[in-house]
Amino acid sequence: MNNLEDFSKQTTTFLEQPRPILVGGEWICPSHLKWLQTINPADGEVVGEYCVSGQKEIDRAVCSAREAFKHGEWSTIKPAQRSKLLWKVAELIDRHAQELAILETLDSGKLYRSALEGEVPAAAEAFRYFSGWCSKMEGKTLQTSIPNIDFHAYTKYEPVGVVGLLVPWNGPLVMAAWKLAPALAAGCTCILKPAQQTPLSTLKLGEFFEMAGFPPGVVNIVTGDAETGTSIVDHPGIDKIAFTGSSTTAKKIIAASSGNLKKVSLELGGKSPVIVFDDADTAQVIIGASEAIFSNSGQVCVAGSRLFIQKTKYEEILEGILKKATSLKLGSGFDPETEMGPLISENHRVYVDNLVRASISEGAEVICGGEEVSVMGFFYEPTIMAKIKNDMTVYRNEVFGPVLTVMPFEDEDEAVELANDTHFGLAGSIWTSDIARAHRMASSIRAGLIWINSHGIPDLSVPFGGYKQSGWGRENGWNSMENFTELKSVMVKL
Repeated sequence: MNNLEDFSKQTTTFLEQPRPILVGGEWICPSHLKWLQTINPADGEVVGEYCVSGQKEIDRAVCSAREAFKHGEWSTIKPAQRSKLLWKVAELIDRHAQELAILETLDSGKLYRSALEGEVPAAAEAFRYFSGWCSKMEGKTLQTSIPNIDFHAYTKYEPVGVVGLLVPWNGPLVMAAWKLAPALAAGCTCILKPAQQTPLSTLKLGEFFEMAGFPPGVVNIVTGDAETGTSIVDHPGIDKIAFTGSSTTAKKIIAASSGNLKKVSLELGGKSPVIVFDDADTAQVIIGASEAIFSNSGQVCVAGSRLFIQKTKYEEILEGILKKATSLKLGSGFDPETEMGPLISENHRVYVDNLVRASISEGAEVICGGEEVSVMGFFYEPTIMAKIKNDMTVYRNEVFGPVLTVMPFEDEDEAVELANDTHFGLAGSIWTSDIARAHRMASSIRAGLIWINSHGIPDLSVPFGGYKQSGWGRENGWNSMENFTELKSVMVKL
């Protein structure tokens, strides 16, 4: 599948029509009729067009969401009913899996099989998982100790209100699901903005809420540019912002949200360490460490971009990963033989290359890669860099590309010091056959999620989020529900 003629009739029709936005249960086009194009990163060709939402459209979306939250059907719907609606969305995702995977590949350049077998099912599973939480928002009864007065005291969870959801371009569908599903399960109403580069699968997802029977205004999907996102963050009618993206943008969101002190949760970047001890399974390490940095072309927030190998195994493991990197086939995500796709845009490719060039000038050694690929699309070679110092540009900054830095270490203490020497703290992995060492290391590394003998495998029941500049709050499990609820205490004098 390399052109529109190969796609399903439904997908072709979807792409041929400029995409409107979903506001108040209606698909509308802004009156100013400003459009943006979405580009296939694999060939640089225009895939489709979509609306740019201005302040007028954001105002309308907020009013619709507020009305649905306060006075509409959504304000009185029972938890079991919310659960059924979320489950229906999951079923619709499954039913349209191929079309969603095609849109994901066209929009982001990711591998079609990865989207079809991984991210689309993961999005469906998010709606199934959180459908179960609708009826489990349980409070507590409390014992009071006020002299001479008896109270019946209890707590209850209530939805936070109207929420603005801002999702990234590297996993548009699954990231939208990770935010929409818990927000809706909690009883909130939503205004979702996909990334400027990747709106298509999210707009398709919007159709499913209509088909599932969600009341108008509960889910609003607005597309646009950075100004659109700013309008959402600034809006006084929005009670909560949930954002996944860069720490630079997050700082702007924090500043903008101060207008009405809206709640903010942030899932941000990382510089995840991959720590390999000499007793680890060498074959597993080579496969795992390679996938940790080259999957989705390194455009993953938990990408294992800093590889630390105990000195006695350094040469052997580095050689194995080098062999993997130099053998990867780059190409279109629709080619079944492709192992790594493009970067999201030409601007991002330039950004990645600039970080690599800067580090070379600082003394880093390129073992392989380090060059743009001169073909159609925005490809960059799988890159491994050695002779790294902790003040180098590529070491300190999140590259968000297929660039791996490799450093040897002597012992546990040095490994911990290296791993924690970063402004980020999202995730990391430890590779060892010594279970006691694994637990010691996991306790010592300041990051929100630590894998042992694996890397980058999430689960909806496991909280996900970071320390330091990797974010505020946690996603998945009950923690996601907490993001979208307020805890109320009630004291009844007896």
